[in-house]
Amino acid sequence: MILPPSVVLELTYKCNHRCIFCSCPWDAPDSKYPKGKELCLDEWKVAIDKLYQIGIQTFSISGGEAILKDCMPEIVEYIHTEGLKKGINNPIVLISNGLAMKDEYLQLFKRCNVHLSMSLPGYSTFKEHTGVDNADGVLGWFEKAKSLGMRTTLNVTVTRKNYHELFETLSMGLVSGASSILLNRFLPGGRGLSYMKELMLTPEQINGMLDTAEEVLSFSNRYGNLGTEVAYCAIKQPKKYKRLQVGYQCAAAKGFFVIDPSGHIRTCNHSPHIVGHIFHENLIDDQDYWNLYSQSEYKPTMCSGCKIISRCDCGCREVANILHGSPKAKDTSIIE
Repeated sequence: MILPPSVVLELTYKCNHRCIFCSCPWDAPDSKYPKGKELCLDEWKVAIDKLYQIGIQTFSISGGEAILKDCMPEIVEYIHTEGLKKGINNPIVLISNGLAMKDEYLQLFKRCNVHLSMSLPGYSTFKEHTGVDNADGVLGWFEKAKSLGMRTTLNVTVTRKNYHELFETLSMGLVSGASSILLNRFLPGGRGLSYMKELMLTPEQINGMLDTAEEVLSFSNRYGNLGTEVAYCAIKQPKKYKRLQVGYQCAAAKGFFVIDPSGHIRTCNHSPHIVGHIFHENLIDDQDYWNLYSQSEYKPTMCSGCKIISRCDCGCREVANILHGSPKAKDTSIIE
């Protein structure tokens, strides 16, 4: 079994936000996701050793809220030091909402080559999206990180509620010190399934979201990425984006995979489908589901005649599975 070169470690189920757009599968309404006992520091060290042994080159850290894991600093240190022993010094990406951030964590992140990605789902709508009034706190941490010479990413999930202030949100994040933008359209999943009607973007708003990001990035001479793939046919002018990298193919089980707080393996952070465990001998138990993603065997039949089918995955395949029971179904969050 050949695994992708990158892994996301979800360190904890705990979170100090209650984001209405959250896609963590264990927070879905009536979730049957098997939340197990969280791995302790020693177990994470064994897992990290195993991951390095099978060729993992890049680590990302998330949650829940990763900073709430009591041994988060030790895990970051271990990934960094063990990587250096193997000649690997790739940045560790840590995704945070910023609420529990501390100066000592920023010092740790700078020392261990951590690229910090913080969430700002709107400025005036921040509390409405997260349940916490901390937009200025996030912007303040971007400023401090910049003063330390750190490169950071502004992570914005775009919903129907914050769409109207997207230009301002992106601009404020970049002015405060963020180096780049990671743009995510709202995807149904997790807790977000309860708020689909009020959060889901229209096809026109998805195009407007991309246009706005391109405009802000051009003004600021920065670059960014769209973190959630879209269908090529849903974009009106796909060749116009020079600063914003727009992806049309899914990286799940090809570019990265996910390990949850208790060691379960999933194809991506959005997926509720467990395919194995880090401490199982073969890692991947459900190889049929894994291969749907690793070998791109999930293309919907409606797209089979498309001329660019080899370069487009027809939207998010996990959203199609969540909404319609099959990764081969239509992604109705992007194509009406």
